[in-house]
Amino acid sequence: MDRVRVVRTLSAVGLAMTVWTGAVACGSGAEESPYVGAGEVCGGVFSGPLEKTVETVTGATSFDRSDGKGLDRVTEAIEKGHESGRSWATGADLCVLGAEGAGHRDDVKISFSVYAPQDLGDTQLRGGARMFSLGKEATAGPVGARINFECVSPRLDGSKERPARIKGGFGNAKDRGPAPENLAANLTLAHAASLAVAEKLGCEDNGGLPKKPDLRPLP
Repeated sequence: MDRVRVVRTLSAVGLAMTVWTGAVACGSGAEESPYVGAGEVCGGVFSGPLEKTVETVTGATSFDRSDGKGLDRVTEAIEKGHESGRSWATGADLCVLGAEGAGHRDDVKISFSVYAPQDLGDTQLRGGARMFSLGKEATAGPVGARINFECVSPRLDGSKERPARIKGGFGNAKDRGPAPENLAANLTLAHAASLAVAEKLGCEDNGGLPKKPDLRPLP
C-alpha cells in the first residue's frame, strides 16, 4: 500500500508540473509585440490596399503599437470643441506613426481639430504643395496633407445651423519630392483618416467626403 501511495503522489506531482509548465509556455507565447504592421496602425483605418501607401509615405514597414482608441479621442474632442461655441478648438491625435527604431522627432502624427473660418483661403502654398478639390479645402505637399470639411450630425448639437468645422491631416512624412503621385499618396492617407472620423461622428454625406477621392491637383 505504501508503495502505491508513493507512486500516486509522484504521478500527481508530475501532472501538476506538466500543467504549470504548459501554462507558462502559453503565457509567454501570447505576449504582444511592441510593433505592428501598417494594417494595424491607427486602429486599422488603413488596413487593406492602403497599407502600402502608409509604408510609402512614412518610409517604414513596422510601427510602434498604440491602443487603437484614437477615433474615440478625436470624436470626443470634436464634440467638446463644437459644444464650446468657439471659432476654433484644439483636438486630438488619431494616431502617431512611430517607425520602429526611430526617434519621436520622426513620428508622423495624424491629428484633428476644429478650425476657424478664416483659416480657409490660404493660397500661399509652399514647398511644392498643391490644392485639391476635396471637402471645403484640401492641400497636399511633399511631407504631408490637410483636409478641411464640415460636419452636420446628431452627435453635434446645433450643427444643422452651425456645422462643425473639422481639420485633419499630418506632416513630417518622408520627403519624396513634389511629384503629383507623391502628393496624391499623402492626400490619400489624409482622406482615409478624415473619412473615418466623419463616419464615426455620423456626419451627413460623410462631411462631403467621397469614398474615392479626386487626387488631381487643381490648376
